[in-house]
Formats: sequence, C-alpha cells, structure tokens
Amino acid sequence: MVLGGFEIILAVMLVVGVLALCALAFVFWILMLVSAVQNPGLTNGERTGWVLAIVFFHFIGSLLYLFIGRPKRKLQLARA
Repeated sequence: MVLGGFEIILAVMLVVGVLALCALAFVFWILMLVSAVQNPGLTNGERTGWVLAIVFFHFIGSLLYLFIGRPKRKLQLARA
C-alpha cells in the first residue's frame, strides 16, 4: 500500500496533535504537583497525600486534585 500526499499530511497532523496533547497533559501535571506542594490550605498530611496521588496516578490524580483539593486554596485565601 502506497500512501499519497494527503494521507501523509493527515498522519503527520495526527502525530503532531498527539504530541501536543501529551505536552499539555505533562504541563498540567507539573502545575498541579507544584500547586499541591504550595497550597497553604492543606495540612501536612493532606499535602503529602495529594502529592503521592498526583505522582502515582498522574493525569487522573491531577484532575482529582483540581476538582477536590484546590478549592481549599480558594477558601483559605478568601478568609485572609
């Protein structure tokens, strides 16, 4: 099977798109990890738990932290 020019362009676009999504997921993971370490609304035990969850469960752990762990930061800042 010989690929034509259009198929090659589609394949390259697919590879570039997947690499871009992987890069964005990695940046998101790093941001959530840094946020968990620096979150003043968490106790030391909660902070350790979130960091371990983010490290071991990668993207899923980051999403869980975003929706469950991060709101504590907003509550802490609102009280100050």
